[in-house]
Amino acid sequence: MGKPVNSAADAFALQASHCRALGSPFTADLCLLFAENLDDSTTVGRHVLNWMGNPSHRVDAVPLRLCAGLHSLVLTGVDDELVAAYPPHAGEVPPWPVIHRAVVKHDAFLMDWMTSPPQTNEVQRSNAIWPALQTIAEQTGLPLALWEIGASAGLNLQLDRFSFRHANKASGDQDSAVKLAPRWSGDAPGGAPLIVEKAGCDLNPLDPANPDHRLRLLSYVWAGQNDRVARTAAAIDLAQQNPVHLEQMDAVSWLRKKLPNRPTNACTVIYTTIAWQYLPDEDKKAAKALIAASGEAADTHNPLAIVHMEGDGQSPGASLTLRLWPQSVDCELARVDFHGRWVDWRGIS
Repeated sequence: MGKPVNSAADAFALQASHCRALGSPFTADLCLLFAENLDDSTTVGRHVLNWMGNPSHRVDAVPLRLCAGLHSLVLTGVDDELVAAYPPHAGEVPPWPVIHRAVVKHDAFLMDWMTSPPQTNEVQRSNAIWPALQTIAEQTGLPLALWEIGASAGLNLQLDRFSFRHANKASGDQDSAVKLAPRWSGDAPGGAPLIVEKAGCDLNPLDPANPDHRLRLLSYVWAGQNDRVARTAAAIDLAQQNPVHLEQMDAVSWLRKKLPNRPTNACTVIYTTIAWQYLPDEDKKAAKALIAASGEAADTHNPLAIVHMEGDGQSPGASLTLRLWPQSVDCELARVDFHGRWVDWRGIS
């Protein structure tokens, strides 16, 4: 499962390696600055170094909380020195004194910002979910009801309004402002699934129409990745124009409420994108049991599918898995980059 995280410094160093691998050298170097220099001389430093939970990227993701807080100060333009030291004005991470001054100056803001976990809502992850939906529609011959666990602002519930190009196959809305074309290997599925229902839950759902929530979504995109910022902003606009009801609820409670009322003459597709890993172990076990019980009761008029795009401790990337009832499909569909930049498609074997 990788190197154990025993301290905040370990968490920042490990996050740096992930940021570099995912194409953000600026944020990687920023994490290393924190790993090497953060001390108890500031309120934020004491808070991070004495973090009461697990600072790891797989649990509380403390490095991403702090980096996003600084990015939000840049996006709002409230700190001129920080703005000048960040992309697009600068390509390299600023010296530690610049970061230190910002941490001191904005300690109250950063302390408040860090109370919430990361909500990246990376729309390129739809590069994996969309072909999974195409596959499910082909297998069942039915429209789809989409239920997302850990939906954040519901940006990936807008995926039928995105433009996709997988290998040489175009699908989705080709006029969309959100255009996705990952590096693709394998035979791409085709078709245009009919979506008849959308719903989601999150412990802290964000409203795309709320300016503060919009800022939070954009801040969690790593500084310097301007293409991701632009895609996220376009997806926020789509979500604002086409609102989806998101419930503030944990996954187990939501599934208990929703599963008895699944639609007929449609396949219900439950999916997660780098969200399942954050559920407590007991919640994962309970949610898995609820889904399996409902799946065993499914028939050809109301099939049930669960799609996970999640890290599994293997490489490269994350695993995209599908379980479908009553068709008895249980397989890994693809390996996927954590930010959806590439897809190694395998399909149903």
